[in-house]
Order: sequence, then structure tokens, then C-alpha cells
Amino acid sequence: MKIKKVLVSQPKPTTEKSPYFDLAEKYGLKLEFRPFIKVEGVSVKEFRQERINILDHTGIIFTSRTAIDHFFRICGELRITVPDTMKYFCISEATAFYLQKYIVYRKRKIFYGDKKVDDMTKILLKHKTENFLVPHCTTGCHKENIPGLLDQLNLKYTKAILYRTVASDLSDIKNLKEYDIIAFYTPSGIKSLFQNFPDFIQDTTVIAAFGPATAKAVEEAGLRLDIKAPTQQCPSMTMAIEEFIKKYNKENKIK
Repeated sequence: MKIKKVLVSQPKPTTEKSPYFDLAEKYGLKLEFRPFIKVEGVSVKEFRQERINILDHTGIIFTSRTAIDHFFRICGELRITVPDTMKYFCISEATAFYLQKYIVYRKRKIFYGDKKVDDMTKILLKHKTENFLVPHCTTGCHKENIPGLLDQLNLKYTKAILYRTVASDLSDIKNLKEYDIIAFYTPSGIKSLFQNFPDFIQDTTVIAAFGPATAKAVEEAGLRLDIKAPTQQCPSMTMAIEEFIKKYNKENKIK
């Protein structure tokens, strides 16, 4: 036997320099990229039911580009003009720069960390008098536990549900057994697997999971976790998959 086909539950990389393509070339793999989940925005009607007045807040905390998109979408649909005095707090520099899509960047008060909770702690404590709005997802798809951090720091904030993750329609995939490895990146991806394939039995299918939450979801679903990333030896999913393939090939004496 040989590992031949890998299903990655994410969108296809937009650049040819993706390590996935290097992996495919090195081991003669056939790759398929299919997002198992998709993001959809809540409607204005749903948002109004949250009884949140955006303009009551003086600072907004963004953990992703998706959160930015849906915040400004809701503002547009509600015909809300965000004042120039609004402060923006972002989890990373890349997220902060994405704000240029919606605002004149150099004329706004924008603060950002380096993807670390410690960075955000220092920044938020310097602005502890602000009333924060935290746009987030129904399934907790923000990258860091910002509400938990704000609770810990005793800061004033409101969570606003602006989008949700839902299972993608994978009905065109007729047989999951044709894939030797299926790589998951989110717990929602595992839920989507069983929503689309309720009778799925793992058998010899190799399951890969990125992140502790995804690994936990795999195990709670009663599946066997064969590949786990990140680890100290394999900080990326592709490295973890390669390590598995090398070991698999050696055990099966493939030449």
C-alpha cells in the first residue's frame, strides 16, 4: 500500500509556493482542497435581536479579517457611520492593515499586537477606560480568547455575534474512502464531516488534525487521531504529514 491521495479541508492555496505542493511533488501525492466549513454573516434582523448599539462603544477588537468584513457589513446595512474617534485594536499587524479596505488608515487610532495574548494585554490595559465591542462568531472562531482576557482584566466589553460557521455541502464527494489522508484544521470541520457523511467509518483512513481543539474534536467524535500538529518536531501540518508518510513508507517497505 502507498499514500496516494490527500484531502485537505481548506481552500486551495492561492500561491504555487505552498508547502502542500512541494509535499505532493516529493511523494507523488494527489491533493484535493475542499473547505468543510464556510462563514456566513448574521442578518440585520438577527443582529438587532442582540440589542447592541455599536455607537455606544469607543473601541473595537478584531481578531480576524472575517470579523472586520462583517462588522463593516453590518454597519453598512444599518447605515451606521463609524466615527473618526473610534479606536481599533487588532490581534496582529496584518489584521490591522486590512482595515485599509474600509477606513483611511493613517487618520485612525489603530493598535495591534503580535498574535500573542500578552501583547493584547499590554495594549488593552493602556486603554482600560474604553467600552469595547468584540465582533465574533457563534462557534467561537476568533483566534484568541479575547472575552476571557477582558474578563480577567475587568474591562468593559460587549460580544457581538456577526457571523457563523456552517457546514459546506460536500455531496459531490461520493466516496471518502478514496482518500488516504484527510486533514482537518477546525473542530467545525469534524462536525461538517458527520453532517455530510453521517455513516462515516474511519477504518484505514488517516486523520490529521491541526491544533489542540481540533485534535480534541477528533477524539470526542470517536475517531483515531493519526497525525497531530503542531508539535515541537513538526510545527506545520505539511511537516507532520510528511513525517507520517516517511514512517508509513518505511514500515511498509515501499521503494
